[in-house]
Amino acid sequence: MILLALDTATKTGWCLMRNGRIYESGTQDFSKKRGESNGILFLRFRNWLNTMLEMGVDFVVYEQAHHRGGSATEIGVNLTGRIQECCAERGIEFASVHSGTLKKQIIGHGNAGKPEMVAFARGRLGREPVDDNEADAVCLGVYGWTEYGSVNHTAVPGARVN
Repeated sequence: MILLALDTATKTGWCLMRNGRIYESGTQDFSKKRGESNGILFLRFRNWLNTMLEMGVDFVVYEQAHHRGGSATEIGVNLTGRIQECCAERGIEFASVHSGTLKKQIIGHGNAGKPEMVAFARGRLGREPVDDNEADAVCLGVYGWTEYGSVNHTAVPGARVN
């Protein structure tokens, strides 16, 4: 099974896991250029995501969008929608994870800070993560594999499992 973990934002952290092991991870930057709309950002994300899903991804796990207001909320919610849309088109199951749940599972308490998440990712990667976005994606990947690594994929395609 191949799992894709996504920490979505303008700079999206990602982690690919195969059979419980990280085999690639990084950060993809979808920053807008002067005069571009958020729509361009969403199109870039969708094109990139479809390329990632073509690698044989069986399951996608991503961090729930936080509703902080303003542009960050608009971007987070719309990127989440693109994940659900692309997965549904391909019959790939997906699950969202609240950041507090993720931190509690990975670090042991729901209010863990960035340094703790980065340290966890560093230990799993055997190197320094590119940034905290990659670190969060690695943590999401480990969480996703623990929670969903044995999911029966004969379920309804594109279904949300949580």
